Amino acid sequence: MNLDNFESMDPVMLMSIVNMKLRDEYGDLDNLIKAFDIDKQALINKLASAGFDYLPEVKQFR
Repeated sequence: MNLDNFESMDPVMLMSIVNMKLRDEYGDLDNLIKAFDIDKQALINKLASAGFDYLPEVKQFR
C-alpha cells in the first residue's frame, strides 16, 4: 500500500495501514517517513485530527 495519497485517505484506515507498516516493515515512524518521502508533521496532524497520537514507546498510533 502506497502512502503518497495519505492526506485524502480515511484516517481510521490510514492509522491501520501505518501501524501495520510500522510493525511489519519499518520499525519506527522516522524510517516509514523516509521510505515514503512524506511530510512527518502532515501525517501526524492527519491522524491527530481523528484522535490518534503517535506513541514512540510502542511505535504505534493509538
